[in-house]
Amino acid sequence: MARRPKSRPPPAPAGLAEPLEAFLAHLALERGLSRLTVSAYESDLTEFARHCARAGRSAWTEAVLADLESWVRSMHRRGHAPASLARRLSAARAFAAHLVRAGLRRDDFTELARGPRFRRRLPGRLTAEQAARIMTAPDERTPQGLRDRAMLELMYGSGLRISELCGLELQSVDEGEAVVRVRGKGSKDRVVPVGEAALRALARYLRDARPALARPRTGSALFLSARGVAISRKTFWLGVRTAARCAGVEAPVKPHLLRHAFATHLLAGGADLRSIQEMLGHADISTTQIYASVERSALTESHRRHHPRGKGSGS
Repeated sequence: MARRPKSRPPPAPAGLAEPLEAFLAHLALERGLSRLTVSAYESDLTEFARHCARAGRSAWTEAVLADLESWVRSMHRRGHAPASLARRLSAARAFAAHLVRAGLRRDDFTELARGPRFRRRLPGRLTAEQAARIMTAPDERTPQGLRDRAMLELMYGSGLRISELCGLELQSVDEGEAVVRVRGKGSKDRVVPVGEAALRALARYLRDARPALARPRTGSALFLSARGVAISRKTFWLGVRTAARCAGVEAPVKPHLLRHAFATHLLAGGADLRSIQEMLGHADISTTQIYASVERSALTESHRRHHPRGKGSGS
């Protein structure tokens, strides 16, 4: 017997839906957030609007803190992870702040909401020696090897996201100023320093490899695949994994781990957290502070292993 298709939940009343649509337009047009980010806000806030409608609210002026808290509790009962609850709560807070700014409410009904408690998973660690081995692992006798060496050096040396790295164009790198101009999340631009090792690898790639990879219709993409088009994130991800294996690094290495290594190694070398935040393109310094936690964790482990009184010896 064929199953009945599930009926879609009823849409939120117009009094709830219209301000929500205006907020989503604000995110896309004025704040420049990506389509996927705006879609995530839409999904979360539409769900919250339906919850409020079931509680009898027909306008956002009627929503109260209890509505938000009961929504969070209902998701918790359904098994949502703390990180998922925190994301939805953050979306509701952003929307409530927008309602106040737009003059649709006098007060922020989410102000006293408490987020779920959870331990944030720390990223893995890559030592400077392991990173150096990965950098030199590609076979530089081939155009692809020269490309991978330049990409690895740039990701580790400048802390780029994989999407930012694969999206670079020829004009993105200013070799004279030793900087790279990056289009980050939310179409926000930033300028990041490029180290000497990365500049040397880029110069070799541009001189000896990119011309061999280019095709008649190749555009201005900086890093090219064997087909002469911009390299995909999947291709580079596989290149990172291959380089780590050739370097003898047993821990699983993904591209983002090189970004983590960039931040933690800068921090270990004495760089301040605000400068690292700017280079990484983090909107909130609390995101950057996780690297300080990684560094403290590494220091604690080093003390435990190497200090004569670090292993629980008696008094």
